[in-house]
Amino acid sequence: MNKESIIIGVLALALLATNFTKMVAVHSSQLIPRLAKEGEYVRAPDPFLSVDITAQAAFVWDVKNNAPLYARNENSQLPLASLTKMMTALIAAEERGSKHTVIVTKDAVLQEGDHGLIVGEKWHLKDLIDFTLLTSSNDGARVLASVFGGEHLDGEQNSTAPFIQKMNQKAWEIGMYQTFFINESGLDAGMEVSGTYGSARDIASLVEYVLQQYPDLMNATPRALLTTHSLDGTEHNLENTNDIVETLPGMIVSKTGFTDLAGGNLAIAFDAGPARPIIAVVLGSTEEDRLTDIGQLLWASLRSIAR
Repeated sequence: MNKESIIIGVLALALLATNFTKMVAVHSSQLIPRLAKEGEYVRAPDPFLSVDITAQAAFVWDVKNNAPLYARNENSQLPLASLTKMMTALIAAEERGSKHTVIVTKDAVLQEGDHGLIVGEKWHLKDLIDFTLLTSSNDGARVLASVFGGEHLDGEQNSTAPFIQKMNQKAWEIGMYQTFFINESGLDAGMEVSGTYGSARDIASLVEYVLQQYPDLMNATPRALLTTHSLDGTEHNLENTNDIVETLPGMIVSKTGFTDLAGGNLAIAFDAGPARPIIAVVLGSTEEDRLTDIGQLLWASLRSIAR
């Protein structure tokens, strides 16, 4: 083989190699998604698009940025069940202060539900608030609402009526315009009438108000278990009605609610970062699904903020 033939062969091989490289590049571009160019930012999909919840209404509120992260029927007026007790605790604290002494009455322990309160037992108000919110005690809510007595508007004696009026006044002041309280516990008032009505947005407004004005009011609610004592020395071992509260990161506030009319409700607040509280509320779920609903919203919130 002469020198000229060798040169021609080398050039032919080089040409074939070049064409093969181009073909591979073309096919690869069709199979592999385009990567971001240098300096280009490709935003991840909105994590809330994959949220699939049972709740009739839900609302996620970014307190720092004063902006919603997620909303579903957030202004619909629905039964609130025991989410009511957050307002009960707030009014009691505002009216009497954390060290005020309250006494458990016979009327209180006749309420539906029994979490171990004893007639005549004395409590510091804040300790009874912790007891009431953590266990969602209807007895505790009645004691809190009895911190001052009075007469009902129709003349019937009712020691909690003035208290409930103050609950409704405070709701209006905060901007909870879909909310109306009939009783202090949120128990259904009848077969077709709830003890309280309000919206997911309203509850978020209430939680935000508490965080900003009374940050210690609900500081026991992220705990799964709590041991507390009445002023008489009686020990009470409390269990949170939110079964997954300690599995959720950054928890600041947790309050459950459930009645036949309301279904399953849950409101939480959690830290998504330093000084970055997020509030999430679900209404009209089921007793079980309210937990998975709120978990979906929490993790979607964290992913959304990290995008």
